[in-house]
Amino acid sequence: MRTEQPKMIYLKDYQAPEYLIDETHLTFELFEDHSLVHAQLVMRRNPARGAGLPPLVLDGQQLELLSVSLSDQLLEAGDYQLDDSYLTLHPASASFTVDTSVRIHPESNTALEGLYKSSGMFCTQCEAEGFRKITYYLDRPDVMSKFTTTVVAEQHRYPVLLSNGNPIASGPGEDGRHWATWEDPFMKPAYLFALVAGDLWCVEDSFCTMSGRDVALRIYVEPENIDKCQHAMNSLKKSMRWDEQTYGREYDLDIFMIVAVNDFNMGAMENKGLNIFNSSAVLARAETATDGAHQRVEGIVAHEYFHNWSGNRVTCRDWFQLSLKEGFTVFRDAGFSSDMNSRTVKRIQDVAYLRTHQFAEDAGPMAHAVRPESFIEISNFYTLTVYEKGSEVVGMIHTLLGAEGFRQGSDLYFARHDGQAVTCDDFVKAMEDANGVDLTQFKRWYSQAGTPRLAVSESYDAAAKTYSLTFRQSCPQTPDKVEKLPFVIPVELGLLDSRGAAMALRLAGEASAQGTSRVISVTEAEQTFTFVDVAEQPLPSLLRGFSAPVKLSFPYNRDQLMFLMQHDSDGFNRWDAGQQLAVQVLQELIGQHQQGQALVMDQRLVTALGTVLADESLDQAMVAEMLSLPGEAYLTEISEVADVEAIHGAREFARKQLAEQLFDALLKRYQDNRELSRATAYVAESEHFARRALQNITLSYLMLVGKPEVLAATIEQFDSADNMTERLTALAVLVNSPFEAERAQALAVFAENFKDNALVMDQWFSVQAASPLPGGLARVKALMEHPAFNIKNPNKVRAVFGAFAGQNLINFHAGDGSGYRFLADLVIQLNAINPQIASRQLAPLTRWRKYDSARQALMKAELERIRASGELSSDVFEVVSKSLA
Repeated sequence: MRTEQPKMIYLKDYQAPEYLIDETHLTFELFEDHSLVHAQLVMRRNPARGAGLPPLVLDGQQLELLSVSLSDQLLEAGDYQLDDSYLTLHPASASFTVDTSVRIHPESNTALEGLYKSSGMFCTQCEAEGFRKITYYLDRPDVMSKFTTTVVAEQHRYPVLLSNGNPIASGPGEDGRHWATWEDPFMKPAYLFALVAGDLWCVEDSFCTMSGRDVALRIYVEPENIDKCQHAMNSLKKSMRWDEQTYGREYDLDIFMIVAVNDFNMGAMENKGLNIFNSSAVLARAETATDGAHQRVEGIVAHEYFHNWSGNRVTCRDWFQLSLKEGFTVFRDAGFSSDMNSRTVKRIQDVAYLRTHQFAEDAGPMAHAVRPESFIEISNFYTLTVYEKGSEVVGMIHTLLGAEGFRQGSDLYFARHDGQAVTCDDFVKAMEDANGVDLTQFKRWYSQAGTPRLAVSESYDAAAKTYSLTFRQSCPQTPDKVEKLPFVIPVELGLLDSRGAAMALRLAGEASAQGTSRVISVTEAEQTFTFVDVAEQPLPSLLRGFSAPVKLSFPYNRDQLMFLMQHDSDGFNRWDAGQQLAVQVLQELIGQHQQGQALVMDQRLVTALGTVLADESLDQAMVAEMLSLPGEAYLTEISEVADVEAIHGAREFARKQLAEQLFDALLKRYQDNRELSRATAYVAESEHFARRALQNITLSYLMLVGKPEVLAATIEQFDSADNMTERLTALAVLVNSPFEAERAQALAVFAENFKDNALVMDQWFSVQAASPLPGGLARVKALMEHPAFNIKNPNKVRAVFGAFAGQNLINFHAGDGSGYRFLADLVIQLNAINPQIASRQLAPLTRWRKYDSARQALMKAELERIRASGELSSDVFEVVSKSLA
């Protein structure tokens, strides 16, 4: 059991570094059983810290120090202090050099931080604090340096040697080895350092920037994946053009490289000029990657490229400011994806994910502000709050300032802080200065945790023709703070008359109407807005486009929600009205289930979705989204006490009712789209994505009825599809069907066909792990014995355990606690292999307060067992201890 308390780090304790590193010169000698790293640091006293020469404390972990010199003087053991985390030196002048040589072992590095080997390839992951596992350094984002890197390795095994910046020299070495030197002309912190050495092939292209410079583009992969790179290359070129057109940002080096790595803790990393990606975020071809995977590749390629400015050229001062780069860049990549596909559907998908997962994070023990006040392990704060909620915060600034004002602010931000490590306050200040506004109160979004609640009531005066909306905002207490001050909440809204037409909006005191859709700012705990010249009782359309990340409540009845579904001009709110209607119906069914009553579904939901299904003028992706009922995870999140069996039973009943009553309409949409799929070659474009999305959700509904013709259609799609989107959906439909023989046959065929493709096998794992059919835990245990499973590979862990604990709620939350015991065993095992991945698997257990007392006791017992299991990593210790606090 851990006996010491890991150190808590606080934002309030931030101090600028005592020393700066102007130049970093690295030489890596890579061998099979160890690697040598020789570093020369050209350093000086930080003038911002005053006079004197305090000790120089360099970060270092898991390093074997071979030698250290200070200004060319070799030091003896008594001249410095060394422990497991730091090397302390004593400079004699304000400017000096530090030379070190260390031995490290990337071949046994299962944590995948620092320098490690993946499938015979050397690669790095240095964010957040991985560079200290490579050499002794000031491993903090506000120490920026120019890097020159030489890599030396065996030429036959590692013909490709890459690092940041531009290549400046290369040549043969002794004993069959060779070397390459790279120079990065831009100042960067150590977390953006990258190195790759391997036997790789590349796809090459070029891009001409808006100033006429030609940039070489290269995507490096293992030879067998060379045919799966074109979509990523196309996405990169689209991203570069979009960033020039939308933000005026031009790429700055002569070369931009992406490398696909099989073993990677994250999706990708934006290292300057040398982005290292999880292979799942690069490789995409119709036969092996779904439409969702194609869109994910496009979005992640864009995200990492956009970091070149929002993260690299302007970086964060300290890790508390992580959302400065991540929230802003998520906002940027969401804008790109919206422009490449359907803006409304993209917004729907983002909000559905936010409400289900980030809102749950806000309500749990790990709740924290977008800019946290403290942490034990920074790796635990690469969270949905920092990324997705951080993006929403940037989006609200965009909503308040308008597109033109936001662009002026971002231009000023990049110009003012280029080459600097800055804070969230600096970002907001640029927006203020560029637009002459005061965002002081708005900044509470960065410092206050939790999801605000916005309760809205209405009042109509027919005689005076006035309509008032009263907003009451509150925010639940979170572990960091009980009392919350009012936020600035931008609410985009419209008013609909009895025919569904938009009404002109004029607030009391205004000379004229300000259009039919507008943004109001709720800034007080209670605030009333009165509209004048309102000829009849309107129906409000509130929070259009989800203009703020809040939980909004308004007493809509079901008929009003159906009306909004039919008439609201805002596509997002049409979908949201349908979701609210479905939630009301599902909650009624949950209540019936809990009371032991026969389940009877409100026919208004059937009617509403039947109307949507029959409307062929609607975007097919929109229809698919509207047909998707709120998920079990979301129904859990909005429950005071989640009844797992009732939620699952009610939702499955509703799905089957819809399938039975809308069978003919669903079948027609399916057959029409499947016929088009058979007649049309696969294209990774939004119109085709939309068609397949509707085709596949209708098939999922149809199988619930279990008719022979549906089984035949599913088998035909599985056997004949020319793309993974249709084939995988057909497999999932069969896996979740009552047809055992056909299920077993399809699983066997799929595994045989794709046994050599790790990413496709991940999907095979996930389909089975997520199946809600009885026996889920036994299936997962069997999957762990499959030859394609490897617990050391993060993708495999996510494919099996993430799908089981995160998507298969009815099996994971089995009343006997077997799912909880299984997850706790996994975390204990992973803690010794890969602490980051271990801590991320804990999320389902941290939400124990959502469940009944029996499950609460079982979940807490497993958290206690993890805490008592032995020497925990700081990653796991922080999550477990906060969950039990």
